Amino acid sequence: MKIALLFVGKTENGYLPAAVATYVERIARYAAVEVKIVAEPKNAKSLSEQEQKKREGELILAAVGEGELLLLDERGQELSSEEFALFLSKKMSGSAKALTFVVGGAYGFSEEVYRRANGKIALSRMTFSHQMVRLFFVEQLYRAFTIMKGEPYHHK
Repeated sequence: MKIALLFVGKTENGYLPAAVATYVERIARYAAVEVKIVAEPKNAKSLSEQEQKKREGELILAAVGEGELLLLDERGQELSSEEFALFLSKKMSGSAKALTFVVGGAYGFSEEVYRRANGKIALSRMTFSHQMVRLFFVEQLYRAFTIMKGEPYHHK
């Protein structure tokens, strides 16, 4: 199973890419993982929210390959770490050859991206910056693999 992590825009805070890279390296022990950064649309700050989502959506859909597309979305399904590990295990043993997890831009996703998606996952009912979600999610992805392997990283 190949896992792609698709992020919209560069991370503004210097400490976040290093932290994300640490967990991506750890995940690579369990699965093929790739991080893809989709550039923000040109002149994004001058665009309306809807237009920005539309343009980001076009870029996201152009970057997504075969396989399942799962969105990190505040309206998605909330899972405990153990439930997420089970969810991931089922996806990995299913017919999909690839999973792409997408963290959108500041305004979320366009309707076209929602239509293409195979599911939505929420990290919390709280709202986090789209840049912080990257770190939170890769940590949970790593945690899920350690749970599946019975390794001592996760404590109940």
